[in-house]
Amino acid sequence: MNKRFKPKFNIKKGDSVVVIAGDDKNRTQPRTVLAVYPSEARVLVEGVKMVTKHLKPNAQNPQGGIVTEEAPIAISNVMLWDAKAKAPARITRERKENGFVRVSKKSGEVIK
Repeated sequence: MNKRFKPKFNIKKGDSVVVIAGDDKNRTQPRTVLAVYPSEARVLVEGVKMVTKHLKPNAQNPQGGIVTEEAPIAISNVMLWDAKAKAPARITRERKENGFVRVSKKSGEVIK
């Protein structure tokens, strides 16, 4: 991907987000972002889009088996959670002396 036109996303690892579209849609329960994949425009959110995987036996897991884990979802299907307003909020980026900060449009608070 060309660095000059690299997209800028307002969601980072460790943020609280709500799922606003899809099977796990719930605009009242915040969840944690486990990973962000900017080149694919996808995020891995805790407890969302659980899939089952079949594991072959190996040295770490000699029995093998079936495990459930999260799969990435589109970054457009999540929205940052504003803790002060206790609701999902849109974000603006403001330039401060130490770089850009994310500010909630709903409450005006800086999102850490």
